[in-house]
Amino acid sequence: MAIHPKIIKGKLYQYRTLLSYFFLGLLFAAPFIKFNGEQLVLLDVLQRKFVFFGIIFWPQDFYLFVLALLTFIVFVVLFTVVFGRVFCGWICPQTIFLEMVFRKIEYWIEGEPVKQKKLNERPMDMDKFWRKTAKHGLFFMISFLIANVFLGYIIGSEALIEIITQPIASHLSGFIAIWIFTFVFYMVFSRAREIVCTVICPYGRLQGVLLDSQSIIVAYDYNRGEPRGKVQKGFENLKGDCIDCKLCVQVCPTGIDIRNGTQMECTNCTACIDACDMVMEKTNRPLRLIGFKSEEEITSKKPFKLSRRVYGYAAVLLVLMSLLSFLMIDRSDVKTTILRASGTLYQMRDDKMVSNLYNAELVNKTSKALEFQIVPEDKSIKLQYIQKEHKLAYGGSVKLTFFVLMPQTEVKQFKSEIKFKLVSAGKVIDEFQTTFIAPPNN
Repeated sequence: MAIHPKIIKGKLYQYRTLLSYFFLGLLFAAPFIKFNGEQLVLLDVLQRKFVFFGIIFWPQDFYLFVLALLTFIVFVVLFTVVFGRVFCGWICPQTIFLEMVFRKIEYWIEGEPVKQKKLNERPMDMDKFWRKTAKHGLFFMISFLIANVFLGYIIGSEALIEIITQPIASHLSGFIAIWIFTFVFYMVFSRAREIVCTVICPYGRLQGVLLDSQSIIVAYDYNRGEPRGKVQKGFENLKGDCIDCKLCVQVCPTGIDIRNGTQMECTNCTACIDACDMVMEKTNRPLRLIGFKSEEEITSKKPFKLSRRVYGYAAVLLVLMSLLSFLMIDRSDVKTTILRASGTLYQMRDDKMVSNLYNAELVNKTSKALEFQIVPEDKSIKLQYIQKEHKLAYGGSVKLTFFVLMPQTEVKQFKSEIKFKLVSAGKVIDEFQTTFIAPPNN
């Protein structure tokens, strides 16, 4: 059964509306904003290229991705333990699009919830036909727009513009992808709706594990509100502050009764807070019968206090963020891998030099092409190339094969470490080392 919540335009709803419009603008603009020569955010799985705020990440940076994902998970856990599911009600794209775009279109065309229910129940006529057609037509058009922007995050805005402006036959797979995403988004926002939040999304189910009595959530103060009952003029009020108007239920986008306690379906959207505050104001009672409170605050009247678990999660998050920051700062522009050629040892040369054969691969992780040179740290070491390259294309890689030659007189032990610097435009962009095998000069 479809849910048709009322809209109460209280203070929190107004704040949420402004925040939603900001996120909508950012969401639609991000694929088309260039920073440091790159798209602001790009998640190109097909080309295995990921860009965040102008910084390019390639498959060689997978360890950073894993660490960043782990850091994000710990942050979500910490945020949920402290503030509950407030992300869902205020920041989640699903909620923002549903409540601030699609739901408003529905109210504009079909009217208030009571009118929507009557329209759904009555048989098809001309009025119902044009309203349903107009609503779903707009839903589909907006879903098509969202699908295009979503694809821009995956393949890049430039590739998206090519798909839009060039003949369909030139980009058939991209054209099909747009329509598949359009259909998915249309079904989500016209049919699935709150089911995404209450059934499909796993985040809501985490509440049962993560929340405790000290978590701040949207909660009903039952000590103050019970026993609930209607207000009767001319009679002394011997009941709690809740007048059982059920407005908090009528405005809930997932259809729950917040007075029944913490529930998985609650997205902390705060619609019930605005509704209850409006009723409390009209009945001359204190506000925030429903508000951001912890269970401990309601039962014992103690002020909010961070639990030991929060401090533990915060410490873990701090360590992960510090490690991630260090690795990001220490991250080189070029990934260099060097290995001694398999099946070879050393070669003694007539000029009293000893040589080892190596294979090297260089991967460019910057946003531009690079000219490079490999420079041994030991000045007595020479390089003799078999397969040589001096340019690294943007996002490209090169393979090199070369001999490392060292004077026999400089060899002190059978296996020694030799170091190299990768130089580009007069700057050292990477340092690497390998082992050199040769008979020691005794």
